[in-house]
Amino acid sequence: MPDAWTVNGAEYAVLRLLGKGKGGYSYLVTDGASQYVLKQIHHEPCEYYTFGDKLQSELRDYETLRKLGIPMPRLLAADIPQERILKEYIAGPTVAELLKAGRPEPGWLAQVHAMCRLLYPAGLNIDYYPTNFVPCAGVLYYIDYECNAYEEQWDFVHWGAQYWRGAEQKENG
Repeated sequence: MPDAWTVNGAEYAVLRLLGKGKGGYSYLVTDGASQYVLKQIHHEPCEYYTFGDKLQSELRDYETLRKLGIPMPRLLAADIPQERILKEYIAGPTVAELLKAGRPEPGWLAQVHAMCRLLYPAGLNIDYYPTNFVPCAGVLYYIDYECNAYEEQWDFVHWGAQYWRGAEQKENG
């Protein structure tokens, strides 16, 4: 893991690797004053997903979801030649981490369903896996920018909900 990355000439010290997804590696970085997420696009093969231009897809999907009103971290910068994006850091554990620790919060499912009411009429799904969501100050943030054409088999009820079982039990008492 590198000690630092640059985005458009500005240097950010790497604090830790946050994770690896289909499209890139995400790092928690700092400029000395604030913390951010830096995503470095990778070109490793993914046997279950076909990509075009990953960076342009990230940027396009961000703008699409932003316009719909999906709560997400703000995109702060894009370094096209280096295939990097810098985004706001939403501090806190992911929903997956909280579910694993037996700490689901009431209201999560209502917020996901509210997102679905924005997404489905627009013909879209997001990646509903709980690692892609961070609750912060009562708001559930979708921390990935990925969205895809709506297909019922990949919507929240038919795919994503199975991974949110602990949250469902908490909300239904």
